[in-house]
Amino acid sequence: MTTAMYIVLVFIGLGITAGLVWRYSSRLPCPSWLGWMVELDNPFTKVNRARFIVEHLTLDSAMKVLDAGCGPGRLTLHLAEAVGPRGEVLAMDLQKGMLARVREKVEAAGLRNVQYLQAGLGEGKLPQAYLDRAVLVTVLGEVPDQVKILKELHSALKPGGILSVTEVIFDPHFQRRETVIHAAQQVGFREVNFFGKRLAYSLHLEKAIDA
Repeated sequence: MTTAMYIVLVFIGLGITAGLVWRYSSRLPCPSWLGWMVELDNPFTKVNRARFIVEHLTLDSAMKVLDAGCGPGRLTLHLAEAVGPRGEVLAMDLQKGMLARVREKVEAAGLRNVQYLQAGLGEGKLPQAYLDRAVLVTVLGEVPDQVKILKELHSALKPGGILSVTEVIFDPHFQRRETVIHAAQQVGFREVNFFGKRLAYSLHLEKAIDA
């Protein structure tokens, strides 16, 4: 093994160690300096891949979509391309550094249909009955009051709107399907689609048309 390869492996090991310490020691979102860890698709499960999630949302042009807890924007660009120039994607994250990464990617791609919101779920910053779709990927386990944020997302969706929740066992904050459904039903969501298996899945929750 060359010295250069050894140095690379050391840095990778340090990054993984830092990431594990962060994840197992708190429920806080991934810090922006570790954004590279969540920037790539997980190679071990397809339901967590950006294209899989976006393709199963049945997006139309002119739809308004929330990428909640967007991080460095792994899904944001795919969503923006899917809804087209008449649509809108709202990239939402607590951290200014994460949103800065997303903005760089969006500008480099020449997209003009992405808006940015530095806020946390549950703060009441989302517009009412405005969204057609909302995406929540391995975020739910990081928040202490799941019912509160699901209630806000339910209010922000239009009647008939869909919330897509993705969870994978590789995330230490993994939430079981039963846990998510129980919390979602308390605020008026109903399950309409399920993709994947027990330990890696995407769950679609619908806001009733007459809500």
